[in-house]
Amino acid sequence: MARRTDLFSRAKDPCAMTRPDILMPSPMRDIVTAGLEAAFTVHKTYDAAEPEAAIDAVADRIRGIAVVGRRIDKAMVDRFPNLEIVANFGVGYDNVDAAYCGSKGIVVTNTPDVLTEEVADTAIGLMLMTVRELSAAERWLRAGKWENEGPYPLTRATLRGRTLGILGLGRIGKAIAHRAEAFGMPVHYHGRHRQADVAYTYHDSLVSLAEAVDTLMLVAPGGADTHHMVGERVLKALGPDGILINVGRGTVVSETALVAALRKGTILAAGLDVFENEPHVPQALVDCPNVVLLPHVGSASVHTRNAMGQLVVDNLTAWFRTGKAVTPVPETPQRT
Repeated sequence: MARRTDLFSRAKDPCAMTRPDILMPSPMRDIVTAGLEAAFTVHKTYDAAEPEAAIDAVADRIRGIAVVGRRIDKAMVDRFPNLEIVANFGVGYDNVDAAYCGSKGIVVTNTPDVLTEEVADTAIGLMLMTVRELSAAERWLRAGKWENEGPYPLTRATLRGRTLGILGLGRIGKAIAHRAEAFGMPVHYHGRHRQADVAYTYHDSLVSLAEAVDTLMLVAPGGADTHHMVGERVLKALGPDGILINVGRGTVVSETALVAALRKGTILAAGLDVFENEPHVPQALVDCPNVVLLPHVGSASVHTRNAMGQLVVDNLTAWFRTGKAVTPVPETPQRT
């Protein structure tokens, strides 16, 4: 770890702020590019004729990576002998092997908090769209059916009397729960631990949560620990009046099991903003009339995406000026 300790010491030295080299392997928002170019030498290798060769050409100089979407795994990390920090655009960072970075003394950062309210708004909107079939009703109108065939059929579901279960009661989960209370919905939750600072009903298993509610909201991160947590057993527990909403990660749900549940009436409906292999959405899901599909727009407003981008810039700038990032992830604790 001596090499990494030397790097950490240099990061705290004001003299080290001589435009460190930052890799940007995929396009990012203008606010990120402009902010980083003001303080760093930025290598936008996605513009190169041979991007991987361009990365190799500067690998020894790279001290930071600004990334959105691209997988930063062990093999990628090992290409950079002087890497100190990976600044990820997004609150979810399952695209980055944070544990391996931590073992190498490399800090990983994400962009929490600044997107919480936007995603919570989207989650509630998606729940309303799904429960009341609002997107289907709009298609009815646009197709001229209201005028030619009469009113849209009465919706089978209502928000009245529904109980919300949340998988993942973190920042976003709590913001969703707060909004749901305004609709008169009792809130239950499941996570790794019971939280002492909330009064919501806790369940020690996801199946128990699904059995107790009729609306299941997924706000869980991706990764091996949550892969296909929602499958046939959970969907059966949710039941024929159940509605599934996912604004977390698509890998949390087995799409094969979900399609079967929607077709068979195992659950009533689903609303999805995320998918297993984005941007691919299985045709079987597209063909289901009782599912609302959004193209991963949870945080997709100019206001929020700019705030996320600025936090990427702030993390890199703070690290190289002070040796402390603004929002390091738990797997890579700060070093002093």
